[in-house]
Amino acid sequence: MAGAKPGVHALQLKPVSVHEVLKRGSKFIKWDEEAIPSLVTLKVDPDGFFLYWSGGTSMEVEVLDISQIRDTRTGRFAKMPKDQRIRDTLGLGKGESNSDTKLLTVVYGNDLVNIFFLNFHAVQDGYCKVWTDELFKLATNILSQNASRNIFLFKAYTKLKLQVNQDGKIPVKKLFIKIHIFILINSIIVIHSFIHFPQVEGIKPDDFTWEMFQNFLNKLSPRPEVERIFVELGSKGKPFLSLDQLMDFINRKQRDSRLNEVLYPPLKRDQVHQLMERYETNASQLERDQISLMGFTKYLGGEENSLVPPERLDIIDDMNQPLSHYFINSSHNTYLTVGQLTGTSSVEMYRQVLLTGCRCIELDCWKGRPPEEEPIITHGFTMTTEISFKEVIEAIAESAFKTSPYPLILSFENHVDSAKQQAKMAEYCRSMFGDALLIEPLEKYPLVPGQQLPSPQELMGKILIKNKKKHQHRASNGGSIRRKDGTDEQFSPLNGVYTHCPLSDGEVGQLMSNGGEKLAERMAKDLDIRKSIGGFGTAYSEVNATEEMSTLVNYIEPVKFKSFEAAAKRNKYFEMSSFVETKGMDTLKNSPSEFVEYNKKQLSRIYPKGTRVDSSNYMPQLFWNVGCQMVALNFQTLDLPMQLNMGVFEYNGHCGYLLKPEFMRRTDKHFDPFTVDIVDGIVANTVKIKIISGQFLNDKKVGVYVEVDMFGLPADTKRKYRTKTSNNNSLDPVWDDETFVFNKVVLPTLASLRVAVYEENGKFIGHRILPVSALRPGYHYICLKNELNQPLMLSSLLVYTEAQDYIPNEHQEYAEALTNPIKHLSLLAQRERQLLALMEDPTEVSHACRLYLDGVADHGQALYLCFAVIEPQSIDELKQHNSYLKLLKKQCKELKELKKKHLKKVKSTLFLQQHLQLCVMKRIGSEEVQRELNELDLEVQKQMDRFKEEQMQELLVLRHAQHQTEKEAKQFHLKEANQKLREIAQECQAAQIKKLKEVCDKEKKELQKILDRKRLNSIIEAKKLELAQAKRQEKLKALHKDILQKIEEEVPVVSPCTDLFRFQSLFIVTLFYFTDQFHPFMAKCKKKKKSLTEMYHNNYCIYSAKILPLQEVMSPLS
Repeated sequence: MAGAKPGVHALQLKPVSVHEVLKRGSKFIKWDEEAIPSLVTLKVDPDGFFLYWSGGTSMEVEVLDISQIRDTRTGRFAKMPKDQRIRDTLGLGKGESNSDTKLLTVVYGNDLVNIFFLNFHAVQDGYCKVWTDELFKLATNILSQNASRNIFLFKAYTKLKLQVNQDGKIPVKKLFIKIHIFILINSIIVIHSFIHFPQVEGIKPDDFTWEMFQNFLNKLSPRPEVERIFVELGSKGKPFLSLDQLMDFINRKQRDSRLNEVLYPPLKRDQVHQLMERYETNASQLERDQISLMGFTKYLGGEENSLVPPERLDIIDDMNQPLSHYFINSSHNTYLTVGQLTGTSSVEMYRQVLLTGCRCIELDCWKGRPPEEEPIITHGFTMTTEISFKEVIEAIAESAFKTSPYPLILSFENHVDSAKQQAKMAEYCRSMFGDALLIEPLEKYPLVPGQQLPSPQELMGKILIKNKKKHQHRASNGGSIRRKDGTDEQFSPLNGVYTHCPLSDGEVGQLMSNGGEKLAERMAKDLDIRKSIGGFGTAYSEVNATEEMSTLVNYIEPVKFKSFEAAAKRNKYFEMSSFVETKGMDTLKNSPSEFVEYNKKQLSRIYPKGTRVDSSNYMPQLFWNVGCQMVALNFQTLDLPMQLNMGVFEYNGHCGYLLKPEFMRRTDKHFDPFTVDIVDGIVANTVKIKIISGQFLNDKKVGVYVEVDMFGLPADTKRKYRTKTSNNNSLDPVWDDETFVFNKVVLPTLASLRVAVYEENGKFIGHRILPVSALRPGYHYICLKNELNQPLMLSSLLVYTEAQDYIPNEHQEYAEALTNPIKHLSLLAQRERQLLALMEDPTEVSHACRLYLDGVADHGQALYLCFAVIEPQSIDELKQHNSYLKLLKKQCKELKELKKKHLKKVKSTLFLQQHLQLCVMKRIGSEEVQRELNELDLEVQKQMDRFKEEQMQELLVLRHAQHQTEKEAKQFHLKEANQKLREIAQECQAAQIKKLKEVCDKEKKELQKILDRKRLNSIIEAKKLELAQAKRQEKLKALHKDILQKIEEEVPVVSPCTDLFRFQSLFIVTLFYFTDQFHPFMAKCKKKKKSLTEMYHNNYCIYSAKILPLQEVMSPLS
């Protein structure tokens, strides 16, 4: 994942890649102690599924599943034939120094005890090393062990094609067996009719194609449950889903809602189209952006749809934390193969345990007998056999870092009360481990109080010794012993020779039959007897270390546990204590929080109680819950606790180290493992799982059922959810039962979900351990594994899961409203419409809804705020603003003042006109004027016409000037009003934007309070809220822009036509006004017959000089 976003893990796991030498094949001689060696050709298929060979007496191909291979060895670690005749045949032991370099041993098996060996001898030099290394890489490939269902189906197809008979054909009988066809009554007819082959014994591999195999499986085992899912997603009778429907399905159903949407964004159309191209074989449907039912089925079983993301299988934890911050995969009495009292001790067990990823193994060291005086490893005072300490160290050196590069801890239980043999032990460790053995503490991490332990990264490739350490201030008596409970006691060995004092076979059988209690009683009596005779012995006690062994101990120094207060006072992080299971349980119950605090700084080791003589195990989850690092189990017993341990340590690269949750590491955080409340800083989860169907669960015609368990904190652990038992159908049972709900998982990072399948009689079939924190929701296949956590080829379950943040019941409604506010508002609107018919006043409905929202706000203001809507003010509302009304009032006042001024001038003009009339009337009575008027009628008429024409021209010019002045005044007023309206709008809009930002900030704060209770680092809801807020703000700005645009459009533009029409109308009114004043005056003059010549000229001059401007006359008229 080059170029991954910050915060996203870049997958480092390498896909399967088969070396050319393995694909091409090599000639080997296959040998066995009980068979005649035969020449074979050894190959690996191109996909790395199987190791297969042919040759020898039978030409049939033999196949070994590479996932079952535990180890590959060459050279001195490979098996050497014991039979001299076989050695001679292989050319071994003839003095060749490098004769073992042609040996290849393949170790395989389904558990750690019952393992098998395939032995080969290369015909040519130089190939064994390649085969050893490359075959081991394929066997330990994490992606191959956790492949998708489609890959496992192709693996089954590959195996069928490889297993050809002597004629080079696939036996039809073998096809029946491998695909479980015999479960169906008429299966042979189905096969032959479907594959279109006649009744023959075999099928040519080239004729049996992958597509034919897929179609064959679909016809053999129809999948109605998948078809039902297909229909529910929107196909509705159509044989396809559209690209949008598939994208909606992936982003809504299949996506983990707990993920950060920025770091893990939903898929886009082009990405979904790429998925369709990968799984849809119909080109015509691809062109139409459609996927068929077959393509959809392939997608469900594809690697993109795995239940656990592949990143969790990689080393994803921070490996730079102190050693005490990790859970460490640990083993108890590693050498034992069966029980604790009898059975064989095995050097091979150390190899097998290390190959599982275990990082802490135990060595019970005892003094060897003369004359060799070689230290041995065994279980003291039992009937278990002895193995050589030297061989064990050699095996550890060979397998220590094959599966994990991180530090290995050797937990020595040292009962060797011989300084000479302890010196041998130290020398074997130094010589065989070499530079890998950590002798001196790292310079950055001195052994001083308060100094944290180094990290696994800094100790990579190192072996650490846990053993009692000799200190200068302590007595160094060679006969001093230290009991396992930490107390010292002096004794003198009998004759200086240690005797095992084994129990008789009859005693052992009796103890085994009576159970662990009898064993405890027998051992207690034995100890009492030895005390009474002065020979205490060394069972359940450790001797003081010699100087040689003490120098090997640094960061893992065991001390007796006294109290948490004493440990805190000493403050030595390199000191660790071991707790027997029972004492650990008492400590857990009495001081759980103190136990957690202790494990933040120092290491602790838990081991099974002595009464577990059958090598059974306790549940490791009990002690993981308090942060115990080394929870040691009996690896030879693959019971439920051991299955859980292997399933949990499968993740983080199978390296044997898992980083503890943060509050189990930070000293400023406190944690009670018995809590039922939300842990500070941790979001609880709700997990739901529905078992839909099973596929190829067993090769017998039996009923099967599924159990679902949750392991975690005491409050999280739920056991024995169980489906119904199928009706004698293990091929393709369909349950589709009720959904199993784990409502509140307080600590998901420490919880595991186990899904297991059993026969109706309770026999185990397969299971899978899944981390809750990594579960993907949606429809997925669970490919099952066996007790040793090895994948089963075809057995799988189709399930539907939901994993989401836990929300209390009282907050469910608020969470749904936050998740889908549109749906919530639509629901409120629907309720409002329903209530409308019952309300006398419709406004009461809105009021009621507001009260409802207010009630919601009492519990969570964030929901109420999310519905707050800020509407922009319209133009009509803006025009009602006080400042705008004040401006209009001011302009109106100015216009009134102007009109008053015009009216005043009109009145003065009218007064002058009336004065002229009075003067004329006074002269009417004169006879001289009467006579002159008669003579001047014609002349007056001419002057009157000329006067009218001049007056009209003058009125026109004055009217134009007046109109221009009025137009400019009103234009100025309108512009001023528009500018004021714009300023008001901008001020109001700025205030609204500010208010909206305040509301958004308040929403974020309120939502953050909810998120602090829900998910500390989640920003999913915040992202949705920010998006909604941004949309609201953009919408408000758009409305503001529209209002400003409307205001802009209201800028006044005076129309010329309208103005001319108004001017002409006003001019006619003015002319009528003038004519109406002039004609009565002339009528009176004619009637009185008085002379007007002199009076007319005098008064006309006065009138012309003082005639009012046209705008003064027009103002009152208009």
